[in-house]
Formats: sequence, C-alpha cells, structure tokens
Amino acid sequence: MGGALSSEDGRWHPARPGFYLPVRALSRIVRAKFRDRIDSRGLLGEIPTEVWAMEWNVNCQAAGDGSAALQYLAPYVFKVAIGERRLLAVDAHHVRFRYQKPHGHRVRTMTLPILEFMRRFLQHVLPRGFMKVRYYGFLSPSAAVPLPDVKARIEMASGFALVTPDTPSEPPAALRCRHCGGALRFSRLLLPGDSAIGSFAALGPRAGESATLSAVPAGP
Repeated sequence: MGGALSSEDGRWHPARPGFYLPVRALSRIVRAKFRDRIDSRGLLGEIPTEVWAMEWNVNCQAAGDGSAALQYLAPYVFKVAIGERRLLAVDAHHVRFRYQKPHGHRVRTMTLPILEFMRRFLQHVLPRGFMKVRYYGFLSPSAAVPLPDVKARIEMASGFALVTPDTPSEPPAALRCRHCGGALRFSRLLLPGDSAIGSFAALGPRAGESATLSAVPAGP
C-alpha cells in the first residue's frame, strides 16, 4: 500500500488506488521548467503572460527504456562502505577516518589498525550473486521515526484492517558439493588466514559416507 508519513501531523496518509504522482504539483513544475527554458532562448516576451498563470495539464505515461531511472537508482545500488573523502590518513600500520553515529550529527574520527579496518570493510562485501540496495525515506537507518512506529501508524490509518499475507515458504534445499553433488555437513567455521583451509582440500569422505567435505572461507 503506497502512502507517506506526514511531517505536519505525524500520521500515515495512504495513496489513492492507481496513484503514481501528484499531478497538480507535477504540472506546476513542468510549467516553471518550460518557462525557464523559453526564457533562456529569449522568447519569453512573445508569449502572453496569462499562459503562466493558468493551470497546465500534464500527461504522465511510460516512455523510453528506463535508462534514466536506472541512472537515478544506480547510486542507491552500488556504493562502497566508506568514501575516499572520509579517509584522513593512512600509514603502514593504521587508518584514520571520519564517521558519524546513527541518528547523530557530530563528526568523529577513529584510528584503526589496517587489518581491523580491512575486516570491517569486508563485512560490507556481499557474497557473489547478491546485490546491495540502500534504503531511503522511513526505511533508512537514520530516519527520525523508527520503523515500528511507521508500521503502527499505517495500521491506525487503515483501521487495523491490514491482513498479513500468508506466504508459504519452502524449506531451504540442502547444500551440496559442487564437485560430487553429495550433501554437505557442517564441520567447522574457517576464518580468513586459517591454516586449516589448505588441509581441507586433501580430506576425502569418511567410511560409509558419500559426501565430500568442502571448505569455504567464511567472513568475519
């Protein structure tokens, strides 16, 4: 259900069915941008002034291949854990950088050993095949209104008539070895740099087992 959290009364205002954009606001934005473009060409004096005082009708419909939308959304999908401008100093042993606490505005500095900095950075690297998307609005971690409060206000706006969809979930498939197809069983957790990583490659199945052990380095 679409809608927005009002900054005036703090209530959730649901959108009408089929709503996409506020047409009246969109028409005024288009009118202003059209006027600025005409003025930049030196043609504003040739158009009657009452044209800019009347309401315009704007037709909004799908057009193009979506490349403009992808260009807009790209920064929300691909973003590094820390920008280069936040790095203050780097030497052979330490990294110093700027940061802000969640819901805070004061800029702080922190100095970490290089390996600890790398460990924290790699926590933001997702496994192959996964994609990271930044949340914004009331889904952002820095939103002023906590998400449980937003959910409660949505329920109040709907008269507590919301029904949680019953989505059946299938049990996850058993992990299998990519070499022999046998079912994998958990043996131990390996961290990067663990000396046992190399030795696992030489392990074979135990007596009576058809599965082959596979060792995958785990993140921190």
